[in-house]
Amino acid sequence: MKRTILLLTIGLAAWQLQAQNTCATAIPVGLNSYYVSQIDGTEAPSPVCAGGSTVATMGEWYSYTSPIDTAITVTTDLPQNNGGDTRIHIYTGSCGNLVCYAGSDDIGGGNYLSSATFNVIAGTTYIIAFDNRWNANGFTFKVMKATPAPPVFGFIPQFVPVTGSAYCIVDMNGDGLDDAVSVNATTININYQNATGGFTNTVHTTTQADYTPSWSLCAGDLDGNGYNDLVYAGSGLTFMLANDDGSGYTELSHPEYIFCQRSNLVDINNDGLLDAFSCHDVAPNVYYINNGDGTFTWNQGGLGDQPDGGNYGSIWIDYNNDGDLDMFIAKCRGATSPAAIDELWRNNGDGTFTNVAQQMNLADFQQSWSSAWADFDNDGDMDVMIGASSFSGGGHKLMRNDGTTFTNVTVGSGFDIYNGTSIEFIARDFDNDGYVDVLGGGYLMMNNGDMTFTMTQVPFNNGPTGDLNNDGFVDVQNGNTVYFNVGNDNNWIKVLTVGTASNVNGIGARIEITSPMGTQIRDVVSGDGFRYMSSLTATFGIGTDEGISNVTVRWPSGQVSSIDNPSINATLTVVEGDVTTAVSSLAAADLSLFPSPARTTLNVRTSGNLAGSLVTITDLTGKEVARHYMMQSTIDVSHLASGLYMLKVEGPSGTLSSKFIKD
Repeated sequence: MKRTILLLTIGLAAWQLQAQNTCATAIPVGLNSYYVSQIDGTEAPSPVCAGGSTVATMGEWYSYTSPIDTAITVTTDLPQNNGGDTRIHIYTGSCGNLVCYAGSDDIGGGNYLSSATFNVIAGTTYIIAFDNRWNANGFTFKVMKATPAPPVFGFIPQFVPVTGSAYCIVDMNGDGLDDAVSVNATTININYQNATGGFTNTVHTTTQADYTPSWSLCAGDLDGNGYNDLVYAGSGLTFMLANDDGSGYTELSHPEYIFCQRSNLVDINNDGLLDAFSCHDVAPNVYYINNGDGTFTWNQGGLGDQPDGGNYGSIWIDYNNDGDLDMFIAKCRGATSPAAIDELWRNNGDGTFTNVAQQMNLADFQQSWSSAWADFDNDGDMDVMIGASSFSGGGHKLMRNDGTTFTNVTVGSGFDIYNGTSIEFIARDFDNDGYVDVLGGGYLMMNNGDMTFTMTQVPFNNGPTGDLNNDGFVDVQNGNTVYFNVGNDNNWIKVLTVGTASNVNGIGARIEITSPMGTQIRDVVSGDGFRYMSSLTATFGIGTDEGISNVTVRWPSGQVSSIDNPSINATLTVVEGDVTTAVSSLAAADLSLFPSPARTTLNVRTSGNLAGSLVTITDLTGKEVARHYMMQSTIDVSHLASGLYMLKVEGPSGTLSSKFIKD
């Protein structure tokens, strides 16, 4: 009798298979065991939520809707499946627009079965899919209750589609919102952040890059057309230049061999154009000066001249508060090679640089691939944490900037007992308490506000950072997963710099904010840590302070913009040339200009009332080229020459600005 019931059960399950070959025909399941006789469904699960990025060819589909908030486990780790090999994908969303929520491939220890535990919300339907990535053999799976997982420290994971293994987070279409970017030799995959939340994924095909970003990636607007370009650093540099509407990219590679490490975009000669810098592992460093006509001139020497290299993690910051960008190089080479002695290159303000690491107490032998620079004690100058990639040259170092030198304050700081190593260390205020933290090697060192740090483990390694849901808190991308910062009640402000006399991104600008807790500073940089490129928008946390009295931007050109009493918990866009009043105390995405490029008419959209608002348009030099009061939602731009412009709207709803291109 038992055998008859078992055969009947298997027969019914096999009959049900005909209705679960696609997402649209997924069969609802409950807390029970289910038998799959074979994986032969015509729709393979995609995107892939576990076990790499390889898409299978067939799948089987189910759905689960919980009546209560709880957690469940979907598992094939059952005795009857011994020796099997399965892969599970768990999705939210709808068929055709699925979003990875959980997944599992191998349990580990030689067990190739799979088990996924995840929290569920009452009334939400979760799609469960199995694929034939490893084989199509039959198996049994079980759905059962589990203990709800505690919230991961401060972050919620979400899948994003990626290409290749080089990533950055930067605003690629000029709408003021960070996008998630990944590249390989022939494609640029951009997850454009939508103003209403979520992403729109677009894959741009490019010509074959001579050099792929096997070591690092950086971004910035090299030609001033309003769209950020990318620089790939591998065995040489490849420039991927965005066209005038951001819909495609043109490759420009240079023939010179470079054993690239960290790359940066920075205005080395301060002519208002971004130049490209690359550390060289086996020779003196190199850089390409931007000629302003789409060409770049190769230079070598003067910025790290050790004959056998050892140059790994470069970062451009103003360590001595003189308004000129300096460069620190975290060095790495084995044994006691002089190529492993860190270097600090002071900008002399006349086009030359001098290595002052010895006199600034930073010329130590240390094997390090990166350093994290920030004003950790909020005293108005940049301190540095130099992270060890190996302890053979000593451990991590926390160096406090005392104005005339740097003092080693590692002992008692928390970095003296952190025994993990990493090639990636970056400085961000992750909890918006007004004190900058350090991320590296799977740990977040939380700044206690007194130059001591508390080590907290996080569920990801380093990756690019930025605000990918426009909530004012810094998120982290790790491969094909974005870890969204859950945030807290702390207040914040984001500052987006738009240069006119300086480079368009404002890279190299020093930003200062003042609130009741004191003054904080940020330098706008393209390329920190070792490998990744992070947002060019500066995020400041102000804790429980309920206002900011002033924001000051000191531009590479020497100009200064000062803004009193900006709105908080919003994005402030500061345009160079607006010296005493700056742009925007509202979200950058609240002003929409289209089409861009515009030929004769520009449409202006915002959530506020535009009637009677003053509209001004300035060119890249900061010169005002148009001014009138808004009577309707369109503006005649037919009289403007082709190029990039900034439009500013001042009205009862606040002050807003955005870039647009005139065709």
